[in-house]
Amino acid sequence: MPPASGRSAGYFPGNDNKHPVLITEAQPSLEDQHRARVRRYTIIMAFRIPCLVLAAIAYSTFGSALLAILIIAVSIPLPWVAVLIANDRPPRRKDEPSRWDERRTAIESRRHNAIDT
Repeated sequence: MPPASGRSAGYFPGNDNKHPVLITEAQPSLEDQHRARVRRYTIIMAFRIPCLVLAAIAYSTFGSALLAILIIAVSIPLPWVAVLIANDRPPRRKDEPSRWDERRTAIESRRHNAIDT
């Protein structure tokens, strides 16, 4: 029974009728991951056009070429940053187990019995 406050105590806040129950540990589908990467790339690249417009406004208003060049210089690495962030894997969940247990040697150190023919 949900709490009286109207908020869910489960994984999804809000009305439980709107969200399905998560019963698997499967990763999001490749389409969902691609859509999220495209969205991140688009958002970051959307800052580049306002930077160029802002540089033009700064140059025409203040007459300062240095300020306009600084604003343009800030927008130069944006495509590189956008590609790096968009191609990054989804973040690890807190409940995802760590796969590193301990350092292991390549060859076992115990003695092996050999079969002589």
